[in-house]
Amino acid sequence: MPEGSQGAEPSIRLAELIAPLSLATDLDVGQPLEHALRTCLLALRLGRAYGLSEEALVDIYYLALVRYVGCTANQHVDAAVLGDDLAARRWVLAVDFGDQAQFLGKLRQHAGTEERFAQALAGLERTLGETMAAHCEAGERFAQQLGLSAVVQTALTQVYERWDGKGSPRGLAGEAIARPLRFVQLAHQVQIYHREHGVEAAVAVARQRAGGWYDPSIVECFCADARDLLDGPRDSADSWDAVLAAEPGPRPVVAGEGLDRCLEAMADFADLQSPQFGGHSRGVAELAQAAAVCYGLPAAEANRVRRAGLVHDLGRLAVPAAIFGKSDRLSNGDWERIRLHPYFTERVLSRPKSFATLGVLASRHHERIDGSGYHVGLRGPLLPDSARILGAADVYHALTEPRVHRPAHSPANAAAQLQREVQTGRLDDRAAEAVLVAAGHRSSARRRTWPAGLTTREVEVLRLLARGLINREIGRTLCLTESTVHNHVLHVYDKIGASTRAGATLFAMQRDLLDGLLAER
Repeated sequence: MPEGSQGAEPSIRLAELIAPLSLATDLDVGQPLEHALRTCLLALRLGRAYGLSEEALVDIYYLALVRYVGCTANQHVDAAVLGDDLAARRWVLAVDFGDQAQFLGKLRQHAGTEERFAQALAGLERTLGETMAAHCEAGERFAQQLGLSAVVQTALTQVYERWDGKGSPRGLAGEAIARPLRFVQLAHQVQIYHREHGVEAAVAVARQRAGGWYDPSIVECFCADARDLLDGPRDSADSWDAVLAAEPGPRPVVAGEGLDRCLEAMADFADLQSPQFGGHSRGVAELAQAAAVCYGLPAAEANRVRRAGLVHDLGRLAVPAAIFGKSDRLSNGDWERIRLHPYFTERVLSRPKSFATLGVLASRHHERIDGSGYHVGLRGPLLPDSARILGAADVYHALTEPRVHRPAHSPANAAAQLQREVQTGRLDDRAAEAVLVAAGHRSSARRRTWPAGLTTREVEVLRLLARGLINREIGRTLCLTESTVHNHVLHVYDKIGASTRAGATLFAMQRDLLDGLLAER
């Protein structure tokens, strides 16, 4: 991830941000990873075969990648009604809502018992309209955050509309439905049938739903050349590269604040999964950044910690919201799914080269220095300072938030629990201390008396000076101006009776001041 430590931060293609988000939506709707990528490629090929303009293809491209970005809205309601919401979404996305017998048959099959079927049906009748409207509104807002076009924003308010006017939430019909969406609707569902049953099944479902769900003219175009249109990349690496190579239009880029807005959209997308997580990722990100500064990390690294905090829980979408909604004890199976969510965070963010290191850091937020964490079980020496800080920030912030099984802890109680984690050897003491100071707690670090009357800040400057850093680099590391560092250096020289870097280095070496860089902060 670019850190901006040397000049302006490099820009990143918007597609390289949206494509990982599409992988997260795959997790959230119970589809295999790469489903949205393959849908995007199919929709583009179909649009070109239909003769659409390049501008229209741009809207199809981004819409196909983010079609289900609103689906974390009201997900906890889906879970309350349907149980395992991810399992339910796998069949819901393939079913024809216009065919009541088909829908009820699938619902009965999923429910398992007649009692559960009756409960689910009553729940859907009560909540379905509100849930669809929530998905549409959330999708539109996320598209605004991501800087997508007005056409894509409008299309996301119509994702449940149908050609025959029997959709939701407004009952739009025919040409009133955004044209890019009509291509994406068809591509999404025939992609599912093609993956599971082959070309003939994909053609059959397209013909069956023409004039109902789908625009008949688009179905005709698809069926005329279905085999070639469905002949996409053979593996995930090909899908990723093919999607980035296939982007039509000017290929916009983002950097700085634009990049942060996109990452904030990802944070909000993940946290919308359940009301108890509202604002969690943003809160962890801000606390972790402030703690990284208190810890003494360079400003660029502190910013990277914040960005990792924004996306650290994307992998949570691989876990049914129904599990997080349980107020009683979780089963071993539940815990195994939860323990895998950092793995999915890393997988979602691993493909863009610009995100690779960010994804690794984000996925380490549940690792513990004694090796008891997950998903890798790394021990202290393998956990960098940034990961230790992010993990401690996540623990503290989560403790101050209410959960279905407990109320929010007070700041004092949260601090006490964080310190117990330190005492048991799970969290790093310096990282936890930095988090507590950043959260407004008084530092518990014991002050040390340094030789020659040096202050703690002056020892920090001396250590970096002895490591060969020039004033500008020392300032960047300690978040100080170059002139402030210059004054500190003069004070250090005066106090220790040195006039050169070599003399200062010898003073530090002889008094064992070089071990544990910034360790006393």
